[in-house]
Amino acid sequence: MNGIPVGVSNRHVHVKEEHLQQLFGTDYKLKVLKELSQPGEFAAEETVTIRTQKSEIKNVRILGPVRSITQVEISKTDSFTLGIKPPVRPSGKIEGTPGLTIIGPQGEVEIPNGVIIAQRHIHMTPDDAKSFGVDDGQYVSIKTAGERGLIFDKVLIRVKDTYALDMHIDTDEANAAGLKSGDTVELLA
Repeated sequence: MNGIPVGVSNRHVHVKEEHLQQLFGTDYKLKVLKELSQPGEFAAEETVTIRTQKSEIKNVRILGPVRSITQVEISKTDSFTLGIKPPVRPSGKIEGTPGLTIIGPQGEVEIPNGVIIAQRHIHMTPDDAKSFGVDDGQYVSIKTAGERGLIFDKVLIRVKDTYALDMHIDTDEANAAGLKSGDTVELLA
């Protein structure tokens, strides 16, 4: 077993319940646009604008379900557009990160922190981890194929019973390697 499917992640926002209500109105519930590779997660129909003092990006998709924190995941390219310097971090690690304003149809929310460039990672079940000989929290290298084949180092392994096997990279990384969602990559020994 060595083929790991790839999921390319564009910029997106995860919102906590309180912020969802501020952005879209009281008792608002996200509407599912499409299911994502991880069970229970989905791209919502709803989009927002993210704004800094320098610039803004419109039509940024919200991913559901709601979370315990509000977090914005962008690419390095997006950070140049917005004029901010978010660190590369695993999801949920937002301490010391920049903030911005999120604008919805019913209001806006200013988050003091929460903007990251998501660290490339692989979701897998405990059985997958055993098959690949890796552990949760371990870093591995991944080899891509094709015309722009390359090796990604420092790929974080995330193991949980509820995960589905999938490597998540952002659009900058996908473009550099010539990858698209559904392609497969190889875990190097």
